[in-house]
Amino acid sequence: MEKTVRKKTPEKSLGARMIEGMEEAVAFMSGEADLSKYRIHIPAAIDTRAIRKKLKLTQREFATRYHIPLATLRDWEQGRRMPDAPARALIAAIREEPEAVRRALKRAAA
Repeated sequence: MEKTVRKKTPEKSLGARMIEGMEEAVAFMSGEADLSKYRIHIPAAIDTRAIRKKLKLTQREFATRYHIPLATLRDWEQGRRMPDAPARALIAAIREEPEAVRRALKRAAA
């Protein structure tokens, strides 16, 4: 029996991997990256109340601004229900870019 010997590819240095990562990040942010290579992470849980409070909004203001039924928001914040994956993605987007989400929803409603 012959053994197949695989050539070991040299590992990239930490610096080379960091540079490659930054180049990918720049391409992604500028819209030049192939988006099919990336997965979007949707958090398993999200603290809607903390995000709302950071924005200094009442439940009613937050619900109205982001087109979320007030009763649904209350259920999430009081732990009676958990947001599903699309809702968690929306809340995560609000956490990162609240004004961009607000503008997008305003345009979509027009």
